[in-house]
Amino acid sequence: MEVDIVAVSSRGQIVLPMEMRKKLSIADGDRLAVFATDEVIVLKPLRLPTAKEFSGWLDEAQEWAKEAGYEMDDVNDVIRSVRRRKKK
Repeated sequence: MEVDIVAVSSRGQIVLPMEMRKKLSIADGDRLAVFATDEVIVLKPLRLPTAKEFSGWLDEAQEWAKEAGYEMDDVNDVIRSVRRRKKK
């Protein structure tokens, strides 16, 4: 594991060392999720899936739903119930 020391600016900003940005392919404008527990802070790059990855996940979800016996009407019922709860 690589360890670098960074400083926090008066505005709460830090600079990620260039080597880490290169290693993790982090570019200007990329977004990071920040997790904190006790005295540990974790930064995780957020990446959108490629169209191929998303399509694969969708295929897996559809196969699971089919095996579980779900039908399109079941999905529509769930959507309607969630929308009703949000209106309240």
